[in-house]
Amino acid sequence: MKTLASITWAAVLVLGLASPSRAQTSAAELSKEAANPLADLISLPFQNNTDFGLGDFDRTRNILNIQPVVPLADGKIITRTILPVAWLPDLGAESGSLSTGLADTLFTAFYAVPAGSLTVGVGPALEVPTGGSTRGSQKWSLGPSAVALAQPGPWTLGILVNNVWSFAGDSDRADVNKGLLQYFIVRQLGGGWYVNSAPSITVNWQAESGQKWTVPFGAGFGKVAFLGKLPVNVQVGAYVNAVKPDSGPDWQLRVQFQALLPTSLFGGKKENP
Repeated sequence: MKTLASITWAAVLVLGLASPSRAQTSAAELSKEAANPLADLISLPFQNNTDFGLGDFDRTRNILNIQPVVPLADGKIITRTILPVAWLPDLGAESGSLSTGLADTLFTAFYAVPAGSLTVGVGPALEVPTGGSTRGSQKWSLGPSAVALAQPGPWTLGILVNNVWSFAGDSDRADVNKGLLQYFIVRQLGGGWYVNSAPSITVNWQAESGQKWTVPFGAGFGKVAFLGKLPVNVQVGAYVNAVKPDSGPDWQLRVQFQALLPTSLFGGKKENP
């Protein structure tokens, strides 16, 4: 039921925004900016990830990531905070939930610099134990994060990596040592439309052999358009886990709604017509 609702919601949004607009050129430009995680652009994404096929009873897990992106220092520093609201099923039963609420919060800050044809950002990643005992690690974790990307023509090609280690928190809980690698490929199609692939490859270095990695493959599509004067980015994607822990999900449906806040909305410089 949740799957049908997510697909219907995404389809209505994408198709509803598909009509031609007088701001079509601006939508195309904003679509390329939205594909760049180091763009000097305030945004508020709501990314809903629904995981299917967890555990022996093929349970479903849902995590809504609220992840505001705020550039500082004239765009030289890009901050991103991920606030995950999780619905966790009871994997030991055919029905019922284990816990619902905020999971651990991840804050990253990138210092962005051009490097020839690339744009590179480096900075810290800090995980804050806001998830409690059932939705989080109860550990403070810190580590490096980096992103590099290029935007030749209609393409955006890049990679983002981070790894965090626990340094404080509940001494009775397991230490944290985990990483993320996300490559992203975006092809602009014109008029704000695009196709993309941005799987999140994760590793838990503390897990047993054969249980460390989750490696998904997949793709999606989306469109940047306008709700009144507000530019929004709507996308849908699906990712199959080719490698996963025994209790990990088989695949994921990703639906995202992102409000884009260019400076013109605040009386700053105008976007190109």
